[in-house]
Amino acid sequence: MSDFEYPEDLKYTGDHEWVRIDGDVARVGITAFAQDALGDIVYVTLPDGDTPVQAGSTCGEVESTKSVSDVYAPVSGTVSRRNEALDTTPELVNSDPYGEGWMFEVTVAGPEAFDGLLSAAEYRTQLD
Repeated sequence: MSDFEYPEDLKYTGDHEWVRIDGDVARVGITAFAQDALGDIVYVTLPDGDTPVQAGSTCGEVESTKSVSDVYAPVSGTVSRRNEALDTTPELVNSDPYGEGWMFEVTVAGPEAFDGLLSAAEYRTQLD
């Protein structure tokens, strides 16, 4: 599992999502481990803006050449933005999972929304 990059400045979930925290906004994507396990991603379904989401609930899907997998909200809040580029180029999730392959952003009510997320080291430990 150590072949993959897990940036230290991100938080992670047990469901293989990553979260980049910027104030009260969480940018969300799937980890390098998840995109590799899925294979070539061919379609992404994401929540629309102003959609309320609950931490741990399904809020989208990633379809690959191997399977269809759910995307879970890592935090509770309201979707403030989705990555429109994935509508036409879903393969960005494979080529740049922590950059251009981000999926959506959630505005949270307060910093406690981030409680329970894993550090990079904690996430790596769970994969071993």
